[in-house]
Amino acid sequence: MQASNLDNRDKAWSGRFSEPMSELLKRYNASVGFDKRLAEFDIQGSLAHAKMLNKVGVLSNDDLAAIERGMAEILADIREGRFDWSVDLEDVHLNIEKRLTDKVGDAGKRLHTGRSRNDQVATDIRLYVRDAIDQIVPLIRAVQTSLVDLAEQNADTVMPGFTHLQVAQPVTFGHHLLAYFEMLERDAERFTDARRRVNRMPLGSAALAGTSYPIERAYTAELLGFEQVSRNSLDAVSDRDFAIEFTAAASLVMMHLSRLSEELILWMSPRFGFIDIADRFCTGSSIMPQKKNPDVAELARGKSGRVFGHLMGLLTLMKGQPLTYNKDNQEDKEPLFDTVDTLTITLSIYADMMRGITVKKEAMRAAALQGFATATDLADYLVKRGLPFRDAHETVARAVRFAEQKGCDLADLSLAELQAFHASIEQDVFAVLTLEGSLNSRNHIGGTAPAQVRAAVVEARRLLGL
Repeated sequence: MQASNLDNRDKAWSGRFSEPMSELLKRYNASVGFDKRLAEFDIQGSLAHAKMLNKVGVLSNDDLAAIERGMAEILADIREGRFDWSVDLEDVHLNIEKRLTDKVGDAGKRLHTGRSRNDQVATDIRLYVRDAIDQIVPLIRAVQTSLVDLAEQNADTVMPGFTHLQVAQPVTFGHHLLAYFEMLERDAERFTDARRRVNRMPLGSAALAGTSYPIERAYTAELLGFEQVSRNSLDAVSDRDFAIEFTAAASLVMMHLSRLSEELILWMSPRFGFIDIADRFCTGSSIMPQKKNPDVAELARGKSGRVFGHLMGLLTLMKGQPLTYNKDNQEDKEPLFDTVDTLTITLSIYADMMRGITVKKEAMRAAALQGFATATDLADYLVKRGLPFRDAHETVARAVRFAEQKGCDLADLSLAELQAFHASIEQDVFAVLTLEGSLNSRNHIGGTAPAQVRAAVVEARRLLGL
């Protein structure tokens, strides 16, 4: 029994077992291959915990100094790629603790006083997610800035607005781009709001019930920059709502970027020909020399499903767990880490790619002249002359059918032809039927008139702090 126990000597729980862990279970159980990403946050949390233990008299000044010295060396080794991660030690926490103990002796063994890996990992993940949010929000702002710059350049650029992917009414390209600015503004708000719930410290909850040591959680929270401490130890060690909320917010960003991706793909198609994307963001074909493929947009559209899957995975992971911590929660990290990586690189490349878009204004204008985009303007014209809207709608529908049979736009019909549908139509109708007339008539907050687009750009820059 003694010999068998020696095979477990590096385990934090070795005293309980009479035979060594199987080699298969070692591989199945180990998380160090991916959770080593938490190393710097783990060290950060450990140093704050050590300072708190010293403050309350549980850890001596000499032990604290030794821990701080050892952790500084370990951190340097990790950053420089010299740290040897061991699967036998299961996870990031035990790897670092073992190395610390090797360096400073018993002081390293005293570090874990008053805490558990349960509250330790919950703290590490919150520090990680908080840091990720602090990096992601500026990336969202960078994409928004690119959108605003392009929108300002195209405040007067006419394009067809669509419903059901059919030509609906004229809009400006600047107005269209600013719709995505608004989506991303909500995304930034969501992450900022979620950060408040992430920024609550579970450390001090220990395994599940708290600890009998005279800890000062508020002091530890202050050292780590947490705004609050958790109010219930059972919830604190088992809660992963914050990771799910983060991934949900990330899913919404990816959904918005996927919608934009779909439009960029369509607009770049020769069937639309509205834009061109800079060569550095496209690829070619191995067989068709003429091809220029919008791979960034296609990849972003595809990667949105990857992030959605992570959200569903985390929800499924948590749905059947009784209180408190369960080993299932080891599976929370890989989807969370991949979500951060996917969102970060997608936002980064979009901020750059949107600056590499060439707008083909004449093609947009030509498309806006198709599909009777000013039909609603003619209906509004008739309403202003006393016709009930439903009657005006019917009248214009008949005029559209006539123009369609004739093979021309409403604006190409003669005054006499238009008056055949309603006698109140006069010469001034042609100003209404122009693309510019349609745009300028929608001169109100949120409208597509160029003046409103420029005003929206000013407001967007104010929101961005530019």
